[in-house]
Amino acid sequence: MNRTTLRALLISLTLILAASAAQRDAHASALSCETIPTFMNRYLSQHIHYQQLTPELRTRTIEVFLRSFDPSQSVMLESEIEAMKAQLLAAFDEIEKGNCSAISTVHQKFTQRQKEIETFVKDFVGADDYAIDMDVEIIIDAKKRGYPKTVAERDQLTRKLIHFQMSNYISDVTPLAEAKELLEHRYELRTKRIAELDSVDLYSNFLDAFATSLDPHSNYFSAEMYEDFRISMSLSLIGIGVALSERDGFAVVERIIPGGAADALDVLKQNDKIIEVAQGDEQPVNIIDMPLRDSVSLIRGKKGTTVRLTILRQEESTERFTVAIVREEISLEGQAAALRFEEREVDGHTLKLAILELPSFYGDSDPSKRQCTDDVADLLRQVSEAKADGLVLDLSRNGGGLLNHAVTVSGFFLRKGEIVKVQDVRGQEEVLSDSDESILYAGPLVVHTSRVSASAAEILAGALKDYKRAVIAGDDHTFGKGTVQTVQSLPPGLGALKITTAMFYRPGGKSTQHDGVEADVIIPSTLSGDDFGEKHQPFSIEGNSIDAFRSSYAIANPRTNSWTVVNKEMVEKLASESKRRIEASAEFAEVYEKLAEYRENAGVIRPADLVERREEEREKSNDSQSTSSDGDLNGDAGTPDQEAVDQALEKDEEEISPQLAEATNVLVDLIAFNSSSQSTAKNREMRTR
Repeated sequence: MNRTTLRALLISLTLILAASAAQRDAHASALSCETIPTFMNRYLSQHIHYQQLTPELRTRTIEVFLRSFDPSQSVMLESEIEAMKAQLLAAFDEIEKGNCSAISTVHQKFTQRQKEIETFVKDFVGADDYAIDMDVEIIIDAKKRGYPKTVAERDQLTRKLIHFQMSNYISDVTPLAEAKELLEHRYELRTKRIAELDSVDLYSNFLDAFATSLDPHSNYFSAEMYEDFRISMSLSLIGIGVALSERDGFAVVERIIPGGAADALDVLKQNDKIIEVAQGDEQPVNIIDMPLRDSVSLIRGKKGTTVRLTILRQEESTERFTVAIVREEISLEGQAAALRFEEREVDGHTLKLAILELPSFYGDSDPSKRQCTDDVADLLRQVSEAKADGLVLDLSRNGGGLLNHAVTVSGFFLRKGEIVKVQDVRGQEEVLSDSDESILYAGPLVVHTSRVSASAAEILAGALKDYKRAVIAGDDHTFGKGTVQTVQSLPPGLGALKITTAMFYRPGGKSTQHDGVEADVIIPSTLSGDDFGEKHQPFSIEGNSIDAFRSSYAIANPRTNSWTVVNKEMVEKLASESKRRIEASAEFAEVYEKLAEYRENAGVIRPADLVERREEEREKSNDSQSTSSDGDLNGDAGTPDQEAVDQALEKDEEEISPQLAEATNVLVDLIAFNSSSQSTAKNREMRTR
């Protein structure tokens, strides 16, 4: 593999191998119905799993396409959706021949029905006796709710959604009359957005639906979306520093980018839903059911300006709050590897423990500029100079980064050996290895992971696990993304294709897809729910295994006085001790309680809960303003000043999560186990002399 390929970027949850694929018609200016079959065949010729158009793919494509008109599944009846599915399935062959009249017919039906919904909403809230029903319950997960079966069910669902939306407005102290106007205007805009979709928009949506039906990471980018995608890949992006996805009509926080403005405030969490966006002190815009790219455009803005986000969070209870965030450049300093030391008294001995956090595998395209490999190497030298007794490598916030950097960092802990294999649909393989025999750290090592740890982070954790070099401690498994995406630029005006073209394999032969890297010692967190991870993504590809390709342990891991090969006995003992501590911990009891309550209440909200929560927050905000001048990070208005941001960062540094604290406890146990093993081995050696 050449150096250019090794520099391929893996940002957040995707590995991007830049490529170019020019079409013969280089003068094409927009996607047409006639070009859809060509691009569908391009996907199938290169996709890692699907090489032909199957009945399953046809059905998936149509389902995703229909959902693009109505993410909340509240416009059409189930019978109408089934009829449109049958119509599009029957017309699929015609679409492959360049006849898209069926797509236009479906668009017209949705436009007409959306106009009817708009009229229904206006009549309902326009009634003189209209009042918000605070006790109505809504299942906001459209997939769990399904399409309404009857007109009466649809009308009832629409009323519930209206009550929920109106409660959003009045909880911001908006008068009822004004809230009605805002809601009516929102439905007018929704109707307008659907009605104004032109043929290029429809064909783009259909082609993207086909790509998405292959797997969660394949997409078609229109010209505008491709430009947004390229901006999102830039580390100099001006924004709030979050990765978003669209689920059931909501813009959902997938990841907090280390070094970004949201990371500094430490307010947002994975799975938070953004339901409104406001610029500074302006009136908020409701973004439920808004296309994700439009929502992202509202959230982005000029450096130094403020955006206010209204957040819906569902954990042990339903919360609704507003956070003001100042748009800033994502700081590489905030993403940088960091080292700290901690001392523990154990059996009369003082242990010096090193904790190295690596939030991402960052690096500039210019090799002379800052790279995480250089930073980690320097920090590991400090660990050795300090004569630390053990090291926790914290990857719990690491969502990926540069693939070649993950390989290099893996080599800092191994003598040499194969780290990862990339295999495409044709069986072509490339193995990335550590060939540098030097080891920067050879002592006891615990790798702390979570469900957030993804892609390149899984490659490092998987290699160290397969070579029995480290104990993995954290959530039951990492995120589980083991696929590679290639982005192929199309001629001007046509955008780009993003295709899943290959899979990663650990040295032991297992793919990281779906299962990720399993923890040796499970440390539960609130991310351990059933719905977070690659295998819970729609149409996610199953993982598989190949023959192991790792070097022998003797070559990869030379025995030293400070390190012993991780074995079954060791893991069982460490897991047992950790489980005992966790079961006795009040902090982890709270984690289990939150998980149980989340599973019980997931997806159900009541307007009364949101309004009551908002009132509580408003009271807290008023109390805070009357007693403190530090600023309110969760308040409705104003921009958090630099002092407040600094305090948030300082608090984050001082407060260690219970998961990281327990991973450090596991390290202490590992050091003790190593000492006992070495003492036993030394005594055995003396007896044999």
